[in-house]
Amino acid sequence: MGVFRSMGSTAIAISVEQAEQSQRENAAIARGLKSQDTELLDHLIELYQHRLLRYLLFLTGRREVAEDLFQETWMRVLLRGSQYNGKARFDTWLFTIARNLVIDLSRKRTMASLDEMSEPGDDGRAFEIATDGPSPLEQFEGSEDRAEVAVVLQKLEPNYREVLMLRFHEEMSLEEIASVTRAPLSTVKSRLYRGLAALKPEIEHLRGMRAMEATA
Repeated sequence: MGVFRSMGSTAIAISVEQAEQSQRENAAIARGLKSQDTELLDHLIELYQHRLLRYLLFLTGRREVAEDLFQETWMRVLLRGSQYNGKARFDTWLFTIARNLVIDLSRKRTMASLDEMSEPGDDGRAFEIATDGPSPLEQFEGSEDRAEVAVVLQKLEPNYREVLMLRFHEEMSLEEIASVTRAPLSTVKSRLYRGLAALKPEIEHLRGMRAMEATA
């Protein structure tokens, strides 16, 4: 019993230390952005470029558009860096900027924005997501090429695709996803539940097609 208590105390201590380290890093980023530290910006671009571009690709479905918005996002970071106070994770703030740019572009092109996309049957009720075992997305990624996972995700509604991407690729908490998407927590849970439900038949279909090709 004492061993388990010791392990639990160690885990809590590590968790607290990690949280404090994250807070120190966020505070350092906030100070650097306020002083428009170009070296810091270069470091942030190098650190987050792949994740940010992947997020924009998932939202837009077009590489050239994603790359343009990628550049614009970092320009906003440079120009509006003083708005980041370091209280939230930097990547949450970064992704919020990118998402707003996607919405702005959609409105200019008279397209439906992410927030305006229909969600059939979404009545705002909260759903509890099962945590005992990997999700359909995690199961698929464990044995298949990530590029093919991206193809499957592109078939989903934008709102579902975005939440799945932030949850399983970016490993954001539901609360952080709510902050990025500016949606109530209950809506985030609903989108995640429905996204996983829509993802499963797409994955099974792709696997079925592959099995047929293998035996042909």
